[in-house]
Amino acid sequence: MLKKGSKINSILTGSCPKCQEESMYEDKNPYNLSNIYKMHEKCSHCHTRYKIEPSFFYGAMYVSYGVGIAFAVAAFVISKIFLESSLLTSFYAIIGTLVVFMPFIMRVSRNIWINIFVHYDKDWKDKIKE
Repeated sequence: MLKKGSKINSILTGSCPKCQEESMYEDKNPYNLSNIYKMHEKCSHCHTRYKIEPSFFYGAMYVSYGVGIAFAVAAFVISKIFLESSLLTSFYAIIGTLVVFMPFIMRVSRNIWINIFVHYDKDWKDKIKE
């Protein structure tokens, strides 16, 4: 499933979308909130710049909305249907889920956003030598 070269590998691990050799983030732990957005300027292997243009990652906010909705729906389905909770309890489950997973959602949204524009290149080593 997490095969090198796949988009899902880069998205879930936060690795460089072009070479997938290293993490894009200075701190791999998204729950270290003081470093949640701190990224390397570029990949030390393939030299891909992560901030393609100024304010590039603002687009990740739109992705974050969709990912957050997916988490909220999952929390509702689990609490309401599987656990047979009341509507109010399901609402609290959604709020709790979004608060707990927000750092993860923010990171995954950035990873999805950059993977839309930068694609894996298995021959990246040959292009560095040129």
